[in-house]
Amino acid sequence: MFQFRFQSLEVWQLAINVTEQLCDIAEILESKNKFRFAEQLKGAALSISNNIAEGSGSNSNKEFSRFLDYSHRSYFENANILILLHRRKYISEEQLNYFLQELNKLARKNNSFQKYLNKEPNI
Repeated sequence: MFQFRFQSLEVWQLAINVTEQLCDIAEILESKNKFRFAEQLKGAALSISNNIAEGSGSNSNKEFSRFLDYSHRSYFENANILILLHRRKYISEEQLNYFLQELNKLARKNNSFQKYLNKEPNI
């Protein structure tokens, strides 16, 4: 089966899993008619893996690194949305802690990958 370059990247594989889980929460919010929260969460969640995938199609490591920076910012956007969802009692403390840990792990992996790209000749 054909695969795009991003599909073999560990950071994307981890990101797509978190993205999918965040989209699940967004769907639950939609079912409770919390459409604005759902829309914000879904958009921020999709931005994580989308930017990694889009960046992998870049012609240079510098350009790819820029897309990883966009993805990195989305970790923080998602964390903020999740904190608000918890404060509004739409998600549990356990869910919040799980996702904050996962987003933090992804942010560190993202940074490590960016450092690697910035040291290597174009891949």
